[in-house]
Amino acid sequence: MPTDSTTRPGKLSLVVYSGDFDKVHYALAMAAAAAAIGMPATLFFTMGACRALLPPGPTGEPAWQDMPVSEGEGEGEGEGGARDGAYRERGVAGFEELLESCAELGVRFIVCEMGLRAMDMERQGLRGDVPIEAAGIVTFLNDASADGSVVFV
Repeated sequence: MPTDSTTRPGKLSLVVYSGDFDKVHYALAMAAAAAAIGMPATLFFTMGACRALLPPGPTGEPAWQDMPVSEGEGEGEGEGGARDGAYRERGVAGFEELLESCAELGVRFIVCEMGLRAMDMERQGLRGDVPIEAAGIVTFLNDASADGSVVFV
């Protein structure tokens, strides 16, 4: 089947719910790929995934490095930082590279206000180098497209 604009979704809307490094990493990869082929993409971070948007800690280490991985742990790959290093060694884009690519390609970043409250976080405490807007589920649903795809990660 051809893969042109008449057969693919018109937009990709991702609900990024999981607090697992590898799942958030894959959501970023999907959004970056969609944007790279001209498909609008929105990332809606909520619950545990909100931690991926925290700024670096006092030592400069990104907060996502401490996120757990969901499965298939290789030796020494039980946290995001180790898994990210292993990915990059294998030629897979790293977390920061994907995050920056999404921002540069115009992916819309929304963080769920309810998810922030549930995680006892505040919008002001998130990264300042990524264009993140705080909004709710209604905003996300209004942003989704009738000819698009909504994916839950």
